Amino acid sequence: MKKESYVVGLMSGTSLDGIDSALINIVEMDGKIEVKLIDFINEPLEEELKEKIKRALSKESSNVELICSLNFELGYAFSNAVKNLCKKANFDIDKLDIIGSHGQTIFHIPKAYGEHIKSTLQIGEPAIIAYETETTVISNFRTMDMAAGGQGAPLVPYTEYLLYRGDKNRILQNIGGIGNATVLPRYCKLEDVYAFDTGPGNMIIDEVTKNLKGISYDKDGYFASIGSVKQDLLNELMSIEYISMKPPKTTGRELFGKQLVDCILNKYGDLKAEDIIATMTMFTAKSIAYNYKKFIFPKLKIDEVILGGGGSYNKTLIKMLKEELKDVKVLIQEDLGLSSDAKEAVAFALLAYETVNRRAGNVLGATGASKRVILGNITLPPI
Repeated sequence: MKKESYVVGLMSGTSLDGIDSALINIVEMDGKIEVKLIDFINEPLEEELKEKIKRALSKESSNVELICSLNFELGYAFSNAVKNLCKKANFDIDKLDIIGSHGQTIFHIPKAYGEHIKSTLQIGEPAIIAYETETTVISNFRTMDMAAGGQGAPLVPYTEYLLYRGDKNRILQNIGGIGNATVLPRYCKLEDVYAFDTGPGNMIIDEVTKNLKGISYDKDGYFASIGSVKQDLLNELMSIEYISMKPPKTTGRELFGKQLVDCILNKYGDLKAEDIIATMTMFTAKSIAYNYKKFIFPKLKIDEVILGGGGSYNKTLIKMLKEELKDVKVLIQEDLGLSSDAKEAVAFALLAYETVNRRAGNVLGATGASKRVILGNITLPPI
């Protein structure tokens, strides 16, 4: 029996570069799923809203009043992203079946420490999105995995398993704010898949570029391309405990955000801006390659690495990564006729579809959960 659905996926990542919104068509027949990307937009966050998110993310400036208000404000921002996407695609929003909203991560505690238990918080009120769009919304994807003993991340590996498994040993490497890798052995079953966060992605590159150059990111890796990597700084960054930590592991802005950049700039502020940006770019490339060589290559001969996320457009980063992985074919999503920008939004659309169909969406080898579980909370639209 053929089943067809139209789903929007929403993602606001750790890099804070905007709200990604992807409209997909899902056709399911005889247990096989085909996914077609209809359209995609990235809605830049208004500067005032972005500053509120940054304040909410900071231990020094965050407060409950701010987070309470921001939860609803982001709900309206996500709703507008859906409306704008449907308008751009010339798609009648009344025909939309489901919205999957990852939300904006405010804090993530993958492992307990001190008096704090493992937990996670994403905001962007789903009731607002459901009301404004008159569509069922799936949100809060990470919490059920954590209830089952997992780290709540990464969640994209399940959708990568559905879409990318085949006759090659592949690594799907996302380079968003954080870098994360999914390993798909040739003709794998779900239990063969494993994934983890490799460390920093674009986040620290963007932060130093903003601090030193006054712009939001290093377009095409230009500044990094004219700078020199400073080995002392690189060695200090690579010595961060997380880099060599054994998977499963997940991280975020708490470790590779503004606090780390402020510390580095205080200590190495006399270096040329281009040299600092080049070194931070190499840190992302080196941390990815290090994790491959230590935790993946000893187990599996990889045929190709497929890059996605905003980092795949940083030409200097990709050049550095290819030099670190000389014996492996390195591709980007566009080489396969797909979209690096839309990848995570598509993933949460597909995860929402699985949730509505009462199918588990986590991968035990990625999150470390004790069992597979159905992800997300369902918010129904008004009658």
